[in-house]
Order: sequence, then structure tokens, then C-alpha cells
Amino acid sequence: MGLFDSFKKTLSSIAEATGINKLKEGLQKTRTVFVDRLLSVLGVGRKIDEALLADIEEILITSDIGVATTIHIMNNVKDKIKRDAVDDSSVIYSMIKSEIHEILHSIAPISSDDYYKTAHAKPFVIMMVGVNGVGKTTTIGKLALNFKNAGRSVLIGAADTFRAAANEQLEVWSQRAGVEIIQQKQGADPAAVAFDTIQAGLSREMDVIIIDTAGRLHNKLGLMQELEKISRVMKKKVPDAPHEVLLVIDATTGQNGLQQAKEFAKVSEITGIVLTKLDGTAKGGIIIPIAHELQLPVRFIGVGEGIQDLQYFDPKAFVDALFETGETANEISAE
Repeated sequence: MGLFDSFKKTLSSIAEATGINKLKEGLQKTRTVFVDRLLSVLGVGRKIDEALLADIEEILITSDIGVATTIHIMNNVKDKIKRDAVDDSSVIYSMIKSEIHEILHSIAPISSDDYYKTAHAKPFVIMMVGVNGVGKTTTIGKLALNFKNAGRSVLIGAADTFRAAANEQLEVWSQRAGVEIIQQKQGADPAAVAFDTIQAGLSREMDVIIIDTAGRLHNKLGLMQELEKISRVMKKKVPDAPHEVLLVIDATTGQNGLQQAKEFAKVSEITGIVLTKLDGTAKGGIIIPIAHELQLPVRFIGVGEGIQDLQYFDPKAFVDALFETGETANEISAE
């Protein structure tokens, strides 16, 4: 290995370690309300009985994992306890961790390298949806930077022409990311902005085009018609666009975020989820029912306010970071 390759590997290792640390820090509050409580009932020597299983179910439900997903997890855990004649309550901890990993991994996310390469389409067209206040604008800027850092050229289309100052905010984030933006005055036809963006992206041979949309859901019929129109005009230039429809959800809203996802799924063909503000909430468990109930891949998670703080979602890294406290505590109690 040459000196340059060694230097690149070192930088990559530093970046990876920094990302993992940010993830661990971001999940601290969620660990406190979920994993620490789980450990408190799975004490050494506690008998596996209905009372214990009921306590575990309550912890899962109140950690924003929800009723349906909790039932799914606990049914599998109970089956394993019976099948393997488990009598050590501490084993349940690893069972729950395994079940959560399986839920998140089963929706078959592709690797970050494959995602950023976007080799299957050029331009790769992403449409962003989500209610106002979830962090959609900042997410677009961060996502644009991620693609740029991966060597992709990026063009943003400011098709949220409904909200005052939306264009200005998106322009600021495009400047921070160092990417180009197409925009028109407030009140312009969002579909026209999307069309102009696609046309510009094709003429400039852009790799990735990110289209913002209005963040309102109170009028589902109007939103559905608007999103359908945007998709329809994009297809005039790129027949299979959009290739990705990302729904941005604020993790701090917990179960309300799951409900938002269900409502948006009724009006748009969502292909992936972006979960923002994980670092500021104890409701990070919401990522589990989103994956389980909607069968949608979580593409990205936000673990900080900085432009570098949007991470491609890695199920294993997420579960390991979430359960780290518990693993450490188990090791200590075993010594």
C-alpha cells in the first residue's frame, strides 16, 4: 500500500469513527428510556414468567416501538424461549436486539457506496416530501453534500413555492453544500419548477437531481394532485422519474411521525424514509415500527445540526449503538 492509499485509509477510518460516535451520542436519550429500562427488569436471576414478559412489553410500547411491532417482537421472543427452554432472563436482551436488527435489516437496504453511485440512473431523481417543520430543507442541503462528497454532481429544484421564504432557505443550504439550484418566485407552479430543474439537469449532465415539494398534508387531495403533477411533468424528460421519493420525518414526534408516514403513503409512492433530529429525542425507537409496519427502508438519519450530520442508515451500526449501554452493563455484571 502506497503512502497516499494509507493516508486515504486513515482519513476514512477517522470519518467512520466520527460517524459512529455521533450515532452513539445521538441515541443517548433513546438508550436511557429503552435499553436502560430493559436492563432494569432483566436483572440477574429474575424468573421468566408472565409478569416479566408484561414488563418488557410495556417498555417496548412506551419506547415508541408501538403495539403492533411490540407484539411481533414479543411473539418471536416467546417462541424462542419455549423452543430453546430458556430459563435465564438475561438471554432475552440479546433476543430483543436480534429481533430489532432483523426488522431493520429485512427491508434490504443497499450499501451507502451503492446508493451514492446511483449507477442505475442518470440523472438520479429524488423527490422530497414531508410536513413543514420536520427538517426537510436542511435535509436536502445535507443530502446534496453527501452526494457531492461521493463525487456526484447535484442540482436542487426549489419546487416548494407555497411557503414563504422556502426558496431563500433552500438557496442558503445549496450554497453551504456547494451545489446548484433552480428556483422561481413564490407562488409559481411547482411542477413547472420541477420540469425546469430536470431540463437543466439533463443539459448540464448532472448525476443527481433533488426536488423539494410543499410540506403540507391538511388537504390530502390537493397534495396528491400536486405530487402527481410534479411526477407527471418530470416523466416527460426522464420517463422513470422520480427514482426515489424520500419522506422526511421528525423523530421527536414519535408515534405522530409514524402516523404522518401512513398518511403520506396514501398520497405518494414513498420509497424511503429520512428520520431527522435523532440526537434531540428519546423517541428514536420510532424507527423500528416505521420499518416494520410500513415496510419502507430508512435511508438516512439526522444525528446533529451540522451539514455533515446526515448519515446513511446502517441497521447493524444503529442497533449496536442503541444497545451498547446494555452490552457494557452485562459485561460488568458478569465479571
